[in-house]
Amino acid sequence: MTDDAGPTVGDAEVPAVGLGTMGLDTAAAARAVTTAVEMGYRHVDTAQIYGNEAVVGDALAAADVPREDVFLATKVWADQLAHDDVISSTRESMAKLGVDYLDLLYVHRPIDAYDPPETLAAFDRLREEGLIRHVGVSNFELSDLETARAHLEAPIAAHQTEYHPLFTRPELLADAREHGYAPVAYSPLAGGRVADVPEVVAVAEKHDATPHAVSLAWVRAKGFAVVPKASSESHLRANLDAATTLELDASDVARIDAIDRERELFPE
Repeated sequence: MTDDAGPTVGDAEVPAVGLGTMGLDTAAAARAVTTAVEMGYRHVDTAQIYGNEAVVGDALAAADVPREDVFLATKVWADQLAHDDVISSTRESMAKLGVDYLDLLYVHRPIDAYDPPETLAAFDRLREEGLIRHVGVSNFELSDLETARAHLEAPIAAHQTEYHPLFTRPELLADAREHGYAPVAYSPLAGGRVADVPEVVAVAEKHDATPHAVSLAWVRAKGFAVVPKASSESHLRANLDAATTLELDASDVARIDAIDRERELFPE
């Protein structure tokens, strides 16, 4: 990674600000990847189930930034988690993305074909062969994390989970801190719903910022990397600036922490 990669999270130094690409499934939409990387993003997040690895790969290749300067992550979907399917589908993902290694490969959800000894052995094999640099998990519970650690030779480098002012998982954050891996928040803007949360709006008014900016700054303040999706240049810039430059004080963080509600957008 280069010096302009910005802050990182966890022992594997996952770049703290990434671009989520769910829904960027056409060449035109995926141009946001090119724009983001040339703007300074150094973390791009996709998944097999998004159906966009090919267009994301093309957009990444079009950016005037060396491949080795971008932390690229994808996720193996639940129906590809048998040992041999992990290997073959990951190779297919790499071919679509046009790369010869992945910085991070996630188990997308521990369901369907997921079998910890078999699935995770395949992830270890991919890492030993140099096809992936780090192993990640996504949408795991504490018990799933403990089981994964028991079967993996590689350390867990990241755990991606839904996290925003309307849905928090303090026990998962505590586990990440204890074990030194990066917690990565998807949907950190709660699908835009943070704009209607009074506590977030109040903090935004205090800082002359937008609720979206405050939400990203709050999630970052909790110690997460964030992978918000954006497509326009203005939104990409706003997200990058909010996640790297907007600083909330302890009272701001506490005010948002005290929101008494839960709204999980992506339950299993």
